[in-house]
Amino acid sequence: MDDSDHGGQPGGPLAPGGPLAGLSGSPAPGSFGTTGRGPRLLTGGGRRATAISTASTLVVIGALVAIFLVAPGSAEVRHTFFSPHDMWQSFIGNPKKGYYSVGAAIWLNIRMFLAAEVLILAFSLVIALVRQSTSAVLFPLRVLGVIYVDLFRGVPLLLVILAIGFGVPALELPVISHQPLAVYGVTALVLSYSAYVSEVYRAGLNSVHRSQVAAARSLGLSQWTAMRYVILPQAVRNIVPPLLNDFISLQKDTALVGVLGAIEANNAAQIYGSTVFNYSSFTVAAILFLLLTIPLARFTDHLIARDRRRRLAGATT
Repeated sequence: MDDSDHGGQPGGPLAPGGPLAGLSGSPAPGSFGTTGRGPRLLTGGGRRATAISTASTLVVIGALVAIFLVAPGSAEVRHTFFSPHDMWQSFIGNPKKGYYSVGAAIWLNIRMFLAAEVLILAFSLVIALVRQSTSAVLFPLRVLGVIYVDLFRGVPLLLVILAIGFGVPALELPVISHQPLAVYGVTALVLSYSAYVSEVYRAGLNSVHRSQVAAARSLGLSQWTAMRYVILPQAVRNIVPPLLNDFISLQKDTALVGVLGAIEANNAAQIYGSTVFNYSSFTVAAILFLLLTIPLARFTDHLIARDRRRRLAGATT
């Protein structure tokens, strides 16, 4: 049998453009290939493709900037939202003049985010494990878990924050009703996001093949021991990217706690705007949130790409 039977000759099925192009060792030009690499920001077509991508990007950005600059109200918008003087003043703050530092207030957002993230990871895992259990003793807890998830996934986060932030202090309970506003905000974030994250955990647990459970039980492991040492580690590895996406949203939603009166970045920006009647402070707050969320978003993309390469490598071995 000659090489042409395998498509090795020019024009064969494995040649570039042939019906089986991309299935041989060398991927077809312009394809994703079999190395597990996904699409990149700049195409992999060499210098010419990079030059074209760069030029087209500059043209689009230049067109958008030109439209903004020639708009009739451009000067007013630039003064209102992009004033360098007001952006700096809102960033450093001046309590004597009645407004707070947006740069300092962002630290409250960061602290709320970190505290909520830890609590959400733990609480949502408990909910997911309870809902995945088959024990008759835990049946009431499974029912409560279903009700909890349906309730807090259906109610808007802002309403949860208002209910916790204004309702709990009104109860006049010892200690519980006399906490800082940020504590009530974190509590609302945990209650709401745990409902979503618990479903992510459940999806990860269900993604582990049943043969893994059978193999663990055949070795004499109990149900909970198999869950802890066999199922849960594999499930967590599968759900890291979607978890990080949820936490990107969590970082942004800490701004909603400002409705309770907590001086976080968004609330500090609003106070500055209502004091000096310039909204460049909101631009500063937006930039600060971008500096927090973009690195996490890129890290999420990196994990997704790495997981894709790992899966494709396993499929080709």
